[in-house]
Amino acid sequence: MSDQPLDQADRQHDATRDATRDIADVAAVEVIVTAAVHLMSAAAVKCGLSEEDGEQYLDLDEARKLITALAALVTAAAPEIGNQHARSLRDGLRSLQLAFREASPYPDAPGEGPGEKFTGPVG
Repeated sequence: MSDQPLDQADRQHDATRDATRDIADVAAVEVIVTAAVHLMSAAAVKCGLSEEDGEQYLDLDEARKLITALAALVTAAAPEIGNQHARSLRDGLRSLQLAFREASPYPDAPGEGPGEKFTGPVG
């Protein structure tokens, strides 16, 4: 047997196998909530809510996309993840929708804001 290091393909295969095993051990609720938190965090930064120099990162076009994706995920997943998780995610989503409206120089009409086709008007 050789003590030579694994070649790149073998290392990649091992990493893929380990990642698959790690994902298999995670509950679906945790994956959904983690994805939602990532969307929330990115949307908050794009709404200019970052602690340091938030205005520098303000990008309402990007925030709109992220908030809409978050609204779709939360709305679709709510029955599957249970009220405890869904309530927190809906609260965070609503806060982002209001922050978006506040940051926008020309606020959308009620029901036309990001994600409002999934959540209804936020006002």
